[in-house]
Amino acid sequence: MKLSDLKSSGHWPTLLTAFLYFDFSFMVWTLLGALGPQIAESLHLTAGQKGLMVAIPILGGAILRLVMGLLVDRIGGKTTGIIAQLLVMASLACGWIFGLQNFEATLVFGFTLGIAGASFAVALPQAGRWYPPNMQGVVLGLAGAGNIGVVLDSLIAPRLAAVYGWQAVFGFALIPAVLTFAVYAIFSKDAPVEVVKKKLSDYARLLKEKDAHWFCFYYTVSFGGFVGLASYYNLYFRSEFGLSPVQAGDFAAACTAVGAFARPIGGAISDRIGGIRSMLVLYSVAGALLTIAAGIHSFWPNVVLFILVSAALGMCNGSIFQLLPQRFGKDMGVMTGLVGCGGGVGGFYLASSLGLAKQTFGSCALGFIAFSALCFVAVTGLALVKTRWRTTWGAMANARI
Repeated sequence: MKLSDLKSSGHWPTLLTAFLYFDFSFMVWTLLGALGPQIAESLHLTAGQKGLMVAIPILGGAILRLVMGLLVDRIGGKTTGIIAQLLVMASLACGWIFGLQNFEATLVFGFTLGIAGASFAVALPQAGRWYPPNMQGVVLGLAGAGNIGVVLDSLIAPRLAAVYGWQAVFGFALIPAVLTFAVYAIFSKDAPVEVVKKKLSDYARLLKEKDAHWFCFYYTVSFGGFVGLASYYNLYFRSEFGLSPVQAGDFAAACTAVGAFARPIGGAISDRIGGIRSMLVLYSVAGALLTIAAGIHSFWPNVVLFILVSAALGMCNGSIFQLLPQRFGKDMGVMTGLVGCGGGVGGFYLASSLGLAKQTFGSCALGFIAFSALCFVAVTGLALVKTRWRTTWGAMANARI
């Protein structure tokens, strides 16, 4: 496949608007993480409360992805995306006008930001349905590369907060929100393919299949690791190395940018060599690097290690979504919701566990080690299923498995 094929196949305006929608949504979803040091100091939060504050939006996104995945198949991706964006803009307006007066308010506000995180279950199937099986890895990788929004968060939000106060940042976020909404409403389209409306029972039906559980677990580790780290990086660099909120945001952006840009690369590589092979390597690399990072407390080595960890996990996200349409092509709306939910749960676990480890033991090391163990569990799981996958549904797929 050549990149020029993206213009001659499918509908590139929808692919572009899906990217923009997910990009802005991811920026909003991780906004509390970007502002974490400033909000935490203003509200005098403990280390455990900091971790939970930045983790709650991820949990909200995980739960709401199930709802959004269902709605995509019932009322269409575009309609679902429009409704979700309106709700997110309303939430930002409330945060801007009324502020966050205490820890409990940050949790409520954070959960509403989960609506933005649930955009994953809209943008990916909406874009993917326009393209053939052999292009799914790169297409869904490009649509999913909207997670570059967390990089913009880390670079811009702390600087705005330093000048205007962190509450004003919610108001500033409404500017790109309106622009993204307008572009999406005008140019995005639902693919002219027949989609069977799903029921709640379809989630239960799919969860009876072993492969659905495997995909959910793999994404729990890869995307959960990426977004959990992305949400906690600002707090980590601030607390561990005494950086200012702006400096912490800069290094958080450097770490997450690599992972965000690596996602479509992972999808494209998987299109060439197969998703299973690439995932085996990437999980192994991520697990090994996290273990090393847990044992090192030196600024530049930690920065380099976390850049590489984010890159490996970002590429692995692309690899998973190269395989998913081959196995569950007729149920992509529901499966994207299920798998996305797993990713959100993983991110919530990682971010909250790092805060808890910091509060309990004075270090995040135990949190990193525990998550590295999950990476190696994923490697073991792939070794168990790879032969069955390649000889059953993989043998009938029109793509490398």
